[in-house]
Amino acid sequence: MATNGCPWADKNPLLRAFHDHEWGEPVTDADILFEYLVLHSFQIGFDFPVVLSRREAFRELLAGFAPERIARFTPDDVEELLQNPRILRNRRKLEATVQNAQAWLKLRQALGSDLGILRFFYGFAGGYPLNNQRSPDNPPPLSTPASEALSKELKRRGFKMTGPATCYNLMQTAGLVNDHLLSCPRHAECLQLAAGFNLATSP
Repeated sequence: MATNGCPWADKNPLLRAFHDHEWGEPVTDADILFEYLVLHSFQIGFDFPVVLSRREAFRELLAGFAPERIARFTPDDVEELLQNPRILRNRRKLEATVQNAQAWLKLRQALGSDLGILRFFYGFAGGYPLNNQRSPDNPPPLSTPASEALSKELKRRGFKMTGPATCYNLMQTAGLVNDHLLSCPRHAECLQLAAGFNLATSP
């Protein structure tokens, strides 16, 4: 477990667990990347622990975050979800999730595979997890030119709720960038994971 690391993770036990076991680890599974996309789209306007506290309810009610299944949700399905207090009941975000699942499937079809999707997203970090040198004097920004470019491209491809800040949250969580402070033990751990990263040989 990371200690004396990134201060934001100490604000909440859910954030601490997320920081210590997920945040910044380079993703090599497109399904996990889509899950992070859904979670961060629901984060808009909320503190992330609010979303994390409902993560398993989202998993259950959003078909295990499977884009193939979410893409088939009907307006009636959305209406039913809006009645369920276990998740964040926001019509625009739920409708965007369905649209994003449909856009995800179109992106995968255009790129040929889940591996193509991973290469697409990592392309906005230069094709490889970016090792940022973060310190208290150089904290992570809310967005970057790379996240702005990713946001623009996702919107062009039909995605919703994917502004530059949301895209940068996604890039950080999915390990496209390593934004752990250099003093955080997780920085070295994620850097080690990146050392074995190779999309050319990913399944």
